[in-house]
Amino acid sequence: MRSVEEQQTIVTAAAVAPRPVRVAISEAQGLLCAEEVVTERPLPGFDQAAIDGYAVRSVDVQAAGTDIRDDDGAPVELSLPVVGEVTAGSRQPIRLQPRQAVKVDTGAPLPTLADAVLPLDRTDGGRARVKIYKPVRSGDYVRRAGDDVQPGDVAVRAGTIIGAAQVGLLAAVGRDKVLVHPRPRLSVISVGGELVDVDRTPGPGQVYDVNSYALAAAARDAGADVNRVGIANADARRLREVVEGQLIRSEIVVIAGAVGGGASEDVRDALAELGNLEVDRVAMHPGSVQGFGQLGRDEVPTFLLPSNPVSALVVFEVMVRPLIRIALGRRQPMRRVVTARTVAPITSIEHRKGFLRGQLMRDEATGEYLVQALGGAPGASSHLLATLAEANCLVLIDPEITEVRTGDQVDVAFLAQRG
Repeated sequence: MRSVEEQQTIVTAAAVAPRPVRVAISEAQGLLCAEEVVTERPLPGFDQAAIDGYAVRSVDVQAAGTDIRDDDGAPVELSLPVVGEVTAGSRQPIRLQPRQAVKVDTGAPLPTLADAVLPLDRTDGGRARVKIYKPVRSGDYVRRAGDDVQPGDVAVRAGTIIGAAQVGLLAAVGRDKVLVHPRPRLSVISVGGELVDVDRTPGPGQVYDVNSYALAAAARDAGADVNRVGIANADARRLREVVEGQLIRSEIVVIAGAVGGGASEDVRDALAELGNLEVDRVAMHPGSVQGFGQLGRDEVPTFLLPSNPVSALVVFEVMVRPLIRIALGRRQPMRRVVTARTVAPITSIEHRKGFLRGQLMRDEATGEYLVQALGGAPGASSHLLATLAEANCLVLIDPEITEVRTGDQVDVAFLAQRG
């Protein structure tokens, strides 16, 4: 049998990332930036108020809050005349004179000569004249032009995953489009004479097509642009036409339900004109029997996965998902792995690496990860889809280990969606 690592090396060597494309920033979320976005203008583009209040010269309010008295010894409150108001978006320039104040809104352009903004809670909120209870220093509550980004700065670097903050920054520097690594296109096809779609009632010996739905969802979670073809006709010519059509429109093709016995030979024979699909035994469980090849003129990576939905999803997770992540330009295509302590014994198959469904927990007292394997004994429970739905991780068991005791440490791969 081929090791998991050997099979992964063969698969990932076939990865081809789609050419970068320029998309609207509203469509770029979750994708990898493929360019250095260099700003052409400062952000903010002008000196502006960072808070509602009064624009002033800081030197004019330094005495606020101190013991000021007139010639007769009576206490004097510091106040300034309010000579205007500037709202956010105002285009009318105002020049501040010494010992004057201008009422400003958050985001409003700062009047000429003003070097600080008095927050409203440091004043009496006066309209014609404002009393000032506490001073400010030069630069207080002011956003200076270029404080955030200067012309020539890189706003978003190549290789950055574009999230909400990056979309906001791109908009702030005036970019409506950005060059990104697009989602690889992936097609999912189910084969099997026993399959019916979910909108029909299964007859004797028939089952619902689970794989095309489950694998399409897994591919979307991994970041692919998915086309769920559904159930393909078993006729060799029709199957070849379906697959050939998907090879033209896809960077990855997944065929589920065709790796065992005569079904595997029929599919391979039907697709022989398109390229070679090898079916091998890989030292893993579940899903040890699986197929891979590169078909069509563009040598599109094509997978044959088990008909068992759990096995198909595990093989997808171990083999197909990393290919999607590489095509997306991700530096780390594999899932995050942590160490956890088992809360119950685990049995694994000798000479095969185990990818067992598990429930990962956190010890509230110690912060330590704890894990419980789901599904019972290996082999007997690989069909139990309900346990996979409950799982939030895969417990990774080395091939030489068959028994894991309660309290032993094991590696665990997260199964969080979208990443």
